[in-house]
Amino acid sequence: MYKINSKQLNDHLKKLADKHPTSQWDLGAGYSTETSAQVDKGDIRQMQSTQRIFATLRVWNSQKLVGVASTSDLSENGLERAFKGALEASHFSQPTYSTNFSPLAIAPIRTLKIPITQASETIYLLDTLRQAKIDLLRRHKAITSVPSNCITERMSEVIYLNSEGALRHHNQTAAVIYLSARSEQIGRKPRGGDAYRQGLRITDLDIDSCIDEAVERTISHLDYKSIKSGYYITCFSPGAFLNLMMAFSNIFNARSVLDGVSISRPESLGQPLTVPFLSIYDHGLHPSMMITSPFDGEGTPIQKVLLVEGGILRNFVHSESTARQFGVAPTGHAGMSAKVSVGVDMLEIVAVPEAGRGDATLHHQTSDNFIWVDSLSALHSGVKASQGLFSLPFDGWLVKGGEKHSIDSAVITGDICTFLNSIIAIEELPVVTPEGICPYIWIEGMSIIGEA
Repeated sequence: MYKINSKQLNDHLKKLADKHPTSQWDLGAGYSTETSAQVDKGDIRQMQSTQRIFATLRVWNSQKLVGVASTSDLSENGLERAFKGALEASHFSQPTYSTNFSPLAIAPIRTLKIPITQASETIYLLDTLRQAKIDLLRRHKAITSVPSNCITERMSEVIYLNSEGALRHHNQTAAVIYLSARSEQIGRKPRGGDAYRQGLRITDLDIDSCIDEAVERTISHLDYKSIKSGYYITCFSPGAFLNLMMAFSNIFNARSVLDGVSISRPESLGQPLTVPFLSIYDHGLHPSMMITSPFDGEGTPIQKVLLVEGGILRNFVHSESTARQFGVAPTGHAGMSAKVSVGVDMLEIVAVPEAGRGDATLHHQTSDNFIWVDSLSALHSGVKASQGLFSLPFDGWLVKGGEKHSIDSAVITGDICTFLNSIIAIEELPVVTPEGICPYIWIEGMSIIGEA
């Protein structure tokens, strides 16, 4: 059942446009309810239920300049205040950042068959999380606590409509559980490991496998040692590789390119970016992912975009404004504002079939003498995206002599261009992560700072 009456909003806005003459208008709005629970030592740490509603209204004046206003009041009076505010703001708009309706805002859109479920009772969320924590603590004597944990259920709804007749509406439900375990041993540093699972509803969550993963990751870090600084053959887990790529997603962002805050330039299209046996897609509607909406903030349908083909940078992701400047079609990656934001949805990393996968003998389960990077930290402070540089602490293991030892403390450093051209192998099996889909990726000569 829809909580936002898009037809009624559309009628109200048409009346406002007649009352306050404008050249055109559009509206993006959303509604969500979220219930979450956390526990501590078997007791309730926090139970929270929130309801949010927002709307961003853009109005173009007779000079085709746009003004923007935001509101959480979708009543007739609230809309009128926002409409008048946006119209007044349009007179201070900068023509440099002109934007318009997406030409695809009324194009056919893919219908997503996502079942909508009723919200679970809060006590059920709490009991589910409490039992998961009890089961996790029973798995190993070294695990002494689950300091960070959460279970959340969410219902969301988004709309887009404009004065040319566009009307998009999508709603869905989602659920997620997160467990972070901590181990403490006498004379040893505390170690930890975490895991999460997501689904359309609480009953979809594979809680047992989430517990298994959190335990396995925690126990694998109990036997730790320091490593020497140097250059190592390194295997990146799918999550770690995608986290690093998302930190440098401005490489593919047309808005960042035009603003000069990306290492890419308009003329970078058609130039080599990485090794010839790797391709990258932005695939926001991949069936394995939790989709937030089949359209972006401008009503453009979400699309699968080929970013890198056989190592060559082929496309950027676009809003209406950036697409117009590049002479291409919008790709479905826009937010909504006066100077529209652009962002990557979800990356899919694949090998190029005809080019092979690099060194086919390398595999994270059978190879020896390498560093296994499991997860990265400090992605906000350790990445200089506009310069292509990174220096990031990581959790992982030294695999040597058939044994896997957790690394006490170390940092990977480098620049993203060298990194992408140092890939020596792409494993066969793709893995679904929150950032996208990717196999294990092998890097040659990774600079790692450990002990001096």
